[in-house]
Amino acid sequence: MKKLLSFPLVLFITVLMGCGKSEDKIDNLSSPVGLDTFKYQTEQFADLAILRYQVPGFEELSLKEKELVYYLYEAALAGRDIYYDQNYKHNLFIRKTLNGVVRSYEGDRQTDEFKSFMVYAKRFWFSNGIHHHYANKKFTPEFSPEYFTELLRNSDEKLLPIASNETLDNLLSKLIPLIFNPNIDAQKVNLTPGADLIKTSAVNFYEGTTQKEVENFYSTMVLKKDTTPVWHGLNSKLIKEKGKLQEKVWKVGGMYSQAIEKIVYWLGKALRVAENDLQKNTLQKLIDYYKTGDLKAWDDYNILWVQDTTSRIDVVNGFIEVYDDPLGYKGSYEAIVSIKDLEATQRIDAISRQAQWFEDNSTLSDAYKKKNVVGISAKVITVVVELGDASPSTPIGINLPNSNWIRKIHGSKSVNLGNIVNSYNKAGSEEVIKEFYFTEDEIQRAKEFGALADNLHTDLHEVIGHASGQIKPGVGTPKQTLKNYASVIEEARADLVALYYAIDQKLVDIGVMPSIEVGKAEYNKYIRNGLMLQLNRIEFGENIEQAHMRNRQLVSKWVYEKGKNENVIERKIKEDKTYFVINDYQKLRQLFGVLLRDVQRITSEGDYEAAKKLVETYGVEVDKELHKEVKERYARLNIAPYKGFINPVLKPIYNGEKIVDVKIEYPEDFVEQMLYYDENYSFLPVKN
Repeated sequence: MKKLLSFPLVLFITVLMGCGKSEDKIDNLSSPVGLDTFKYQTEQFADLAILRYQVPGFEELSLKEKELVYYLYEAALAGRDIYYDQNYKHNLFIRKTLNGVVRSYEGDRQTDEFKSFMVYAKRFWFSNGIHHHYANKKFTPEFSPEYFTELLRNSDEKLLPIASNETLDNLLSKLIPLIFNPNIDAQKVNLTPGADLIKTSAVNFYEGTTQKEVENFYSTMVLKKDTTPVWHGLNSKLIKEKGKLQEKVWKVGGMYSQAIEKIVYWLGKALRVAENDLQKNTLQKLIDYYKTGDLKAWDDYNILWVQDTTSRIDVVNGFIEVYDDPLGYKGSYEAIVSIKDLEATQRIDAISRQAQWFEDNSTLSDAYKKKNVVGISAKVITVVVELGDASPSTPIGINLPNSNWIRKIHGSKSVNLGNIVNSYNKAGSEEVIKEFYFTEDEIQRAKEFGALADNLHTDLHEVIGHASGQIKPGVGTPKQTLKNYASVIEEARADLVALYYAIDQKLVDIGVMPSIEVGKAEYNKYIRNGLMLQLNRIEFGENIEQAHMRNRQLVSKWVYEKGKNENVIERKIKEDKTYFVINDYQKLRQLFGVLLRDVQRITSEGDYEAAKKLVETYGVEVDKELHKEVKERYARLNIAPYKGFINPVLKPIYNGEKIVDVKIEYPEDFVEQMLYYDENYSFLPVKN
C-alpha cells in the first residue's frame, strides 16, 4: 500500500463544474480545523452571501515575488471594466449612476426604499451588471421608478453620467426603461432551441446581426484540414455596419484599448521581475497578444504557459471562458493571480501522474481514447485576487487552455483554488446536510469524507475529465458541431469521468483517499444536488438555463431513470419530505460509465441532434412539485444559494520610487471595495 497523503491538508468543500473552470459549491458542510477567528462571511442579501478569503504564505514570499504578485494584481484589476461592458452594453452607464447615488445621496438612508436600492446596487456589483450572475435573467428592483427619480434628484449631478448637452431628465428617460422594464434585454444569454440566440441575448458580443449570419461568418474561417486552428472570434465584438459584418478586436488601439493599455503596462512591470526565463517569455507573449489582438499569439502564449510548471507565482489573464456567448465564440475577460501551495499540491499531482491509466481504463470507445495523454500538470493554488468572470462569484477549479489541439499536443494545467475552497468550508453550514440526507449513515459519511470527496471530484474532473478523449479526425471542435449544447456536454463528460472513478480502488492504491467510502459520499452528494438541491437556485416556474446546472441534472436524472428497474436510486418520502437514496453504488457506477461512453461519442463525432435530445430530455425541465418543496425547505434554513468574495487588497510600500515591501489587507465591506474599485480602476469611457 502506498503512503496515504495527509488529509488535513485537503479538507476542502467543493462542487464541480466548468469547462475551463469549476464553479462554486451548492451545499455546505462545515469542517473547522482548530481555532480560527477570521471573519469568513460578512453579510447576506437577496440570494447572495459575501465571503472573504485569506492568502496564507504571502508574507513568506521574497520581495521580488511580492513585487511580481503586486504587478499581476494590478494587471488583473485593470481589466475590470471590460467584463461589465461585455455582459451588457449599458452596464457601465448604469454602474456610474448607481455609484454616484451611493456616494452622494443626501436623503434619508434609513428608509426601506433606500435599503432596497442598496440591495439592488450590491446585486448589480455582484453580477457585474443588471443580469443575474448565474441565472442570466434581468433582476427587478424592489423600489419604484418614482423613488429612483428622487434618488437621482438628491444626488450630486457631477457624479452622474449626464452628457454635457443633456439634463437629468434625459438621463432618467434612458435609465428607467433599462432598469425597470422586464421585457427590455430580459436575458443575458438565451439557449432556448428555435430562438435566434443572438437577437434574444443581451450579452454585448454582437450588434445588428443574427445567429445565422454569425454562424456563416465564422464557418467560412474554419479550414477542416487545419489541425492547429486559432479560436476565431475569441477576442472581438462582431457588428454589422452598413450591411457588412466586421470584428472590433479587443486590443491596444482597438476596442477596450484604454483598459488593455493598463493591463499591458502592469504586465510589462511584472515581466521585469519574472521568476525565470520561461515565465518572462510567457508574459511577453501575453503582452504581444494584447498589443496585436493576434489569435496566433494567444495560442503561442498558452503553449508557453502550459510548459511553465515550476514557477511559484502564476496568473490567468485574458478573454478565456465562452459560457457567456450563446454560440461559444467570444471569451469573457477573466484574471486570477495565485501562489502555488507546495504541500497541498501532492494530492492533485498524484492523480495527474496516473492520467494514462485513467484514460486506458475508462469506458470510452477505443477509437476515442487518447493513446498518449500528455502534459497534464496539476497543483493547488492560493488565490491572491480574482477579477472579471472570476469575481465576485469564483470558480474553485480551473483547467486551461480550452483549445483542444493545444491540450492534445502540449497538455493542460489543472488547478484547485485551495484557499477559496477553504473559505467556502469555513463559512459553511451543516443544516443542509441534516435537512436533505435520509439516514444517519449518510450524514456521518458526509461529515467524515464529504470534504475530501468533493475535492477529489474536482481534481478528477479538471485533471482527468477535461483532458480525456479525442475528436474523430475531420470533425470540427465541439463549439462548432454541438453549438449551444457544447458547454453542457463538455461539463457532463468531465463530471462523468470523475464520477466513474470516484469509487475506484485505484484512488486508494495511489494514496489519495483512505477507502471507497469517500467516493460513496461523493455519489450521495452529486445525485442529491443534481436532482434536488440546485433547484433552490432557480426562480419558481422556470426551467434550467445555466450550463453547469443542466449538466448536473442531466447526469443525475439520466442515471435515476435508467436505474429504475433495478432500484439503483430510490425516491423516498418521509414526513412529507422527498429524499433520493442510493441503493447500489456499483450499479450506479456502471450507469455513469455507460453515459460517459455515449457523451464522449457525441463529442467525438459532433452529433448535434443527439446532444440536443440528451440535454433537452434530461437537463432542462424541472419537476415543479419537487422544486416548490426544495424552495420551501431551503427558506426555513435561511442559507443563501450563491456566494462570492471580497478580494484582499495589496499595498506597496515605497522608499522613493523603489518598492521595499508589499502589504496585504483583508477588507470586510463589500460596498467599500466596489467604490474603491470604481474610483481607482474605471478606465473605459461611459457612453449613455
